[in-house]
Amino acid sequence: MNLTLGQKLLRTKPAERHQDGAGSSTHAGAPGLQRSLGLFPLTMIGVGATIGTGIFFTMVEAVPKAGPAVVLSFLIAAITAGLTALCYAELAGRVPASGSSYSFAYATVGEFAAFVVAACLLLEYGLAASATSIGWSDYLNNFLMNAFGWEIPAELRSPMFVSDHHNVHFNPGHINLPPILLVIMCGFLLVRGAKESATTNAIMVLVKLAILVFFAAIAFTGFDANNFQPFFNMDESKGYAGMAGVTAAAGTVFFSFIGLDTIATAGEEVKDPRRNVPIGILAALLIVTVFYMLVAVAAMGAQPAHMFEGQQAGLSVILQNVTGQAWPALVLSAGAVVSVFSVTLVTIYGQTRILYAISRDGLIPQTFRKVNARTGAPVSNTIIVCIVVGLVAGTVDATFLWDMVSMGTLTAFMVVSIAVPVIRHKQGANAPKGFRVPFGPYVIPGLSVLACLYIMKDLSGTTFRVFFIWMAVAVLAYFVYGMRNSRLNKPH
Repeated sequence: MNLTLGQKLLRTKPAERHQDGAGSSTHAGAPGLQRSLGLFPLTMIGVGATIGTGIFFTMVEAVPKAGPAVVLSFLIAAITAGLTALCYAELAGRVPASGSSYSFAYATVGEFAAFVVAACLLLEYGLAASATSIGWSDYLNNFLMNAFGWEIPAELRSPMFVSDHHNVHFNPGHINLPPILLVIMCGFLLVRGAKESATTNAIMVLVKLAILVFFAAIAFTGFDANNFQPFFNMDESKGYAGMAGVTAAAGTVFFSFIGLDTIATAGEEVKDPRRNVPIGILAALLIVTVFYMLVAVAAMGAQPAHMFEGQQAGLSVILQNVTGQAWPALVLSAGAVVSVFSVTLVTIYGQTRILYAISRDGLIPQTFRKVNARTGAPVSNTIIVCIVVGLVAGTVDATFLWDMVSMGTLTAFMVVSIAVPVIRHKQGANAPKGFRVPFGPYVIPGLSVLACLYIMKDLSGTTFRVFFIWMAVAVLAYFVYGMRNSRLNKPH
């Protein structure tokens, strides 16, 4: 049957077909992803992709924008993520497949919109993995200094391309080596299989939670309520005074909640996904929000807001200043090294599973869906992702990466919210049993979209320009390759 252009753009993939071959083999008889993850490791995947990034790094970016009111920024981001988490929880029960919001969009609003969402997710995960691995350098260097009195040479921990918000500077001979080594280690674990990676991640997550409790306990001994005065940023020179700074900072820290999305990317490797994915999403959100608020309040109470700007390995420095001793900073830096390993590992994992889902649908080359029969891991896919992430992390700085990740995340979250009423209408009385967003299909999803737009409006103009260029490339790729090679072109 010949379809019109409009019909091709809007064609959907029924929810049940997203599970073709899950846990056994793909449609062509090749090995498929294996259902090996239970509720606890799944929840730890979400926490692992989330806690660490926002707390260990983005305080340095967010506090200069919001001042002490950065605690409101985390709260706004958490509420927005919470609204979206409810939408994710419902859709994950209806479409328990790899690909997360890409798969949700494909089952509801059509192939073209799904491909655009996929491009947002690839931007989100790829840059998040690069940005977090870049920050790993600072804490590794801080740990080596406190433990052995040795620093990594500046030429081996600084990028080749550096931005000062106005111009890009080229530093020949410089490379940020620690992030590249980190990505290589993550790749080695991921090609061994999801179960082994999830177990390692769960151990690292428990370590990082203990470290953050340790940080809060010591930071509160130096708590000074005067550090919260004035509560809002009063500097009007950069347009961040008052609530404008709070929402701008919320946009910066928002990408810290992509762990929720990562849980949904694991849909095809989860035991009893209709039950475990929704519970895992909500449990991870609760854990993440509690720890973010605890550490943000402790950090702001222990150090004046003006000291955060440009501060490397910030939380370690705070402990050193509070105690006057090096050992708390040493413990914190060691925990951060483990924590960021966990974040980078899970973010790269999410990227590979999204590429797997898109490739299985024929919208990108088939290399990304080839799974190793012994390990159950998409090896070629993982190697390609690690090469790209490592190159970005080793050669550029993280100045614009944070906001770009937030832009991709917010766009994907809005599509997920819109998908809830659409899939309810499509499935009707035939919908599988499971979690449902409270107050009907419109209230929570509508509030989620509005909250995402509220945060998005204060992202920088540069962020919007780069995002639209990326979207233009994605649209071109769809019309040149994706639309012609879609599996929906073939009879089943």
